[in-house]
Amino acid sequence: MRPVGSKYLLEEPLGRGATGTVWRARQRETAGAEAAVAGEPGETVAIKVLKEELAHDADVVMRFLRERSVLLRLAHPNIVRTRDLVVEGDLLALVMDLVDGPDLHRYLRDNGPFSPVAAALLTAQIADALAASHADGVVHRDLKPANVLLAGSDGSGEMHPMLTDFGIARLADSPGLTRTHEFVGTPAYVAPESAEGRPQTSAVDIYGAGILLYELVTGRPPFAGATALEVLHRHLSEEPRRPSTLPEPLWTVIQRCLSKRPEERPSAENLARALRAVASGIGPHASPAQAEAALGVAALLAPDPAPATVPGTGGDGGTGGGDADPTQVLPSGAGSYDPAAATSVLPSTGGQGGQGAPGGQGDPTRAMPPMPMGAPAGGPQNPDGPHPWESQMRAARDRNEQTQVQYLDPTEDPLRRRPQRQPAPQRPQQPPYRQQPAPYQQQPQAPQRRQEPPPQRYEPQRPPAREPRPRREPRPRSANPMKIPGLGCLKGCLFTIILLFVAAWLIWELTPLQEWIGTTRGFFSQIGHVFTSVQHFVQKLGG
Repeated sequence: MRPVGSKYLLEEPLGRGATGTVWRARQRETAGAEAAVAGEPGETVAIKVLKEELAHDADVVMRFLRERSVLLRLAHPNIVRTRDLVVEGDLLALVMDLVDGPDLHRYLRDNGPFSPVAAALLTAQIADALAASHADGVVHRDLKPANVLLAGSDGSGEMHPMLTDFGIARLADSPGLTRTHEFVGTPAYVAPESAEGRPQTSAVDIYGAGILLYELVTGRPPFAGATALEVLHRHLSEEPRRPSTLPEPLWTVIQRCLSKRPEERPSAENLARALRAVASGIGPHASPAQAEAALGVAALLAPDPAPATVPGTGGDGGTGGGDADPTQVLPSGAGSYDPAAATSVLPSTGGQGGQGAPGGQGDPTRAMPPMPMGAPAGGPQNPDGPHPWESQMRAARDRNEQTQVQYLDPTEDPLRRRPQRQPAPQRPQQPPYRQQPAPYQQQPQAPQRRQEPPPQRYEPQRPPAREPRPRREPRPRSANPMKIPGLGCLKGCLFTIILLFVAAWLIWELTPLQEWIGTTRGFFSQIGHVFTSVQHFVQKLGG
């Protein structure tokens, strides 16, 4: 046994969930005035001990204390009453009434789905609990069969559903534990706006009630998948399919609850009224008036004109504020502070040269110092000329300029142009024959001997030389250089023998050859017998 505070004593665990463990506990002494129910010593209660990571988060602890009054005053016959809240060191616990009965998820797994009438009446009681919590400004945000306890499910009395875990979703929705891209709830029962991170209202509980009603009738939720991401995608993009055994009025209610747009879903009060009308109209003893009222159930499913908002999700006017926001510390003079005002420009606190403040600490920021580091103090300055820092910046910019690419003639490129050798002086050769002088040229005075040109020889044209063949590379030598004549034929014979052996084995095993050999008939006699058997079989089929 483990004590919780000074008034309760844990006995045995009853169940474990995503946010904590539920224990059967016993009250040691009467609770104080801070508890909603004082109780008596020896009374059995249920205590949900939250996980250590929740207890170690300061924001969760502050939210736990702020919502104490909200959780303690939430009372309804279909809501498990919160009796007390315990904060002790690193332990956070909710003391609740003990409900002797399984949850709805376990009941469905053990007994199967409900009839349409029973499912409608059970969901109507859950809608009554949601209407009471929404009127008090509390949104459950995690409605599913595991959070519905069934009192009286042992057959001793009428089954009474009781909704539990109110406020746990808001306590777990802490900035230290969740992020903007996450949601609070179970993927199979989460509303589309919760999956997308849009503003949330009490319509998320109506969406969960529609999925719960669908599961009560069919035994499974409408959207399923292998991963949580696939389930969320179906919530956003797919419409539920109507089962063939579901009555039309009940399907109308489910469709309106599972609408993708939150403003089209009915309020919890109207949902409870519509479900009771459907249950009385689809039963075996329904009167014509009740059946007609059930067919017109769409008129009862009016949306909530003022739904309860979920603080911290943007649904409270888009500010994202609420109980989930941490306390902000305003600057001094907060009475005249306007966070939406424009940024103010501070005035200059000093003049040129650092006047107006001791040590030059009040000088405004300058783009350039008045004098470079190496200039003589008090030296002459030209007011019309460039600033010394400007000339240094210009010089640095000139040094850092990139090389410009221009077109260069390849013949002028010294890297590509080859050096040309000077031709050696050639001796003057006498032409083989002398041209006739022009009529206007003067004839030489001295007589010259005429030389005959050498006779030209005929040389036949030789065919062009053939290109040399590429040199063959030597083949790599095999590991076994010895050549066995007939080895290829031997391989083929062995492969053929293996094929014949396998074919003979298959024919012997898969054909009635064994039976034919046992009958001692001849080949043609056996073929005639088979043909006669086939003929009799065909005639039998025709007859």
